[in-house]
Amino acid sequence: MTPTFHPPDVPGQLRVAANILKAASDTPRLDAELLLAHALGVERDVLLIDPHRFEVPDVYAHLIARRLNDEPAAYIIGHQDFWTIRLEVGPGVLIPRHDSETLIEAAIAHFGVAGPATILDLGTGPGTLLLAALDQWPQATGIGIDASSLALDYAEDNAQRLGMAGRAQFALGDWSDGGEADLVLCNPPYVEDDALLDAQVRAYEPPEALFAGPDGLDAYRKLIPMLPGHLKPDGIAIIEVGATQAGAVGALAAAAGLAVSVRTDLAERDRALVLQRA
Repeated sequence: MTPTFHPPDVPGQLRVAANILKAASDTPRLDAELLLAHALGVERDVLLIDPHRFEVPDVYAHLIARRLNDEPAAYIIGHQDFWTIRLEVGPGVLIPRHDSETLIEAAIAHFGVAGPATILDLGTGPGTLLLAALDQWPQATGIGIDASSLALDYAEDNAQRLGMAGRAQFALGDWSDGGEADLVLCNPPYVEDDALLDAQVRAYEPPEALFAGPDGLDAYRKLIPMLPGHLKPDGIAIIEVGATQAGAVGALAAAAGLAVSVRTDLAERDRALVLQRA
């Protein structure tokens, strides 16, 4: 069912849309603004600076209806901002989360301005971590590996659009592929099979990028023994973990001969492990 909007002005329609979206979104006002900016063909900040200069197009109600049906806003507008870049995304591709920016922050803390020379992103999706790192360090080159050809199509398009096609390569494969690098990044699946997720995540995002067995650790059990073989002598690996998984995943890493340190996200939840040869 398509919602009906009565206030003719943009601020009024944004208020109505945000109230409607409370039934489907944890960020209803943000979603209402992003969808209206998309409908108008402008950036959100342009809309908010002077909303009265715009008229709300008819298509806006249909976009709100899609979001009300749990379709992620990023799929509707076709992109997601991450770190310093904008990534095109769509159905079948994991939507980048801002929590994952913790991995880039951890890499900066380790490498500083000089940065790594080579980067390997295992499970790159639409190029999320690799392209963010390459934007941070313009002299670096990298490889993104993924088991999804659809995700790699998005990654290659994103690299081209961001002017990084000459520095980023992408290949179909698994966590054993990609060779050695100074910096290895990975956001593996880590959600328990029976975990309660938002409807938009469970209904729309690719399950193979989310779920990892009854305890959410199956992917780490496969990944971590391969990490030492990916590290150059002074290299590090930074992997994302669920908020309660740092201890269990850290134990797996220690058993593989890796030294472990933990990085927290902005909510002070354990979010990334920095791994080096012990």
